[in-house]
Amino acid sequence: VGGPLLGGFITDASWLGWRWCFFIAVPFTLLASVILARTLHLAEVRRPETKVDYLGASLIAAGVSLLLLWVTFVGTDFDWISWQTGLMVGGSVLILGAAVLVETRVTEPVVPMHVVRRRDPALAIVASLAVGMAMFGGAVFLGQYFQIGRGYSPTEAGLLTIPLMAGVLVSSTVAGRLVSKTGKVKPFIVAGVIVLALGFLGLSFIDHRTSLVLVSLGMLGVGVGVGMSMQNLVLVLQNTVPLSEIGAASGAITFFRSLGGTMGVSVLGAVL
Repeated sequence: VGGPLLGGFITDASWLGWRWCFFIAVPFTLLASVILARTLHLAEVRRPETKVDYLGASLIAAGVSLLLLWVTFVGTDFDWISWQTGLMVGGSVLILGAAVLVETRVTEPVVPMHVVRRRDPALAIVASLAVGMAMFGGAVFLGQYFQIGRGYSPTEAGLLTIPLMAGVLVSSTVAGRLVSKTGKVKPFIVAGVIVLALGFLGLSFIDHRTSLVLVSLGMLGVGVGVGMSMQNLVLVLQNTVPLSEIGAASGAITFFRSLGGTMGVSVLGAVL
């Protein structure tokens, strides 16, 4: 909830500027690291035989980065059907194909392919990809809508996105408690996806004259939908893998959710 507000204030402040929106993350990250190091006490299980999959991680990063660069520049710097498109998309496919080959052969893969191949984890990952696109894409372009389309300042735009962030905060907390009480996850995920779709459906009709109340209701629906589904999808994945694979599986679904957010912003920006 505080992110857009703080970002808007920093952008508007003459003695700071938009670059500090990135710098400000450094002290918060350091503070969080110190707090976790001093308060989080977990049993350490040393595995000296474990090797980090640097090759797989590098290939995945390179393939995804090349694909995102294509999405960013296509339609503006070069045509959709062009040699640049063929080179970048083809190169991305080849690199990611090599990454899949590496991940199937190493003992400690970054993305465990045997988990991804199973039905429930695969569906949870695909859904997280879509939720990431919805959440990050919506947050970015709603801010631009308020500033460019409605003429509000960055601080005011941050205030106007409170319904979106509040919806995420409240619904994720309530849904988590209800899941713990009932032991059922699927109904909350399905309901969250429906509410999310309805929220975006409402936002698809807005323009610069739309009442802010209606815009807020659409944002609230998106936030509630994301909050009900996002963390519960992680829970589904964690419940379908052995205890020894929870770390890798959780990392995989978080990676794909972040990838969805990055792709969502790039794709929506290309459409605009």
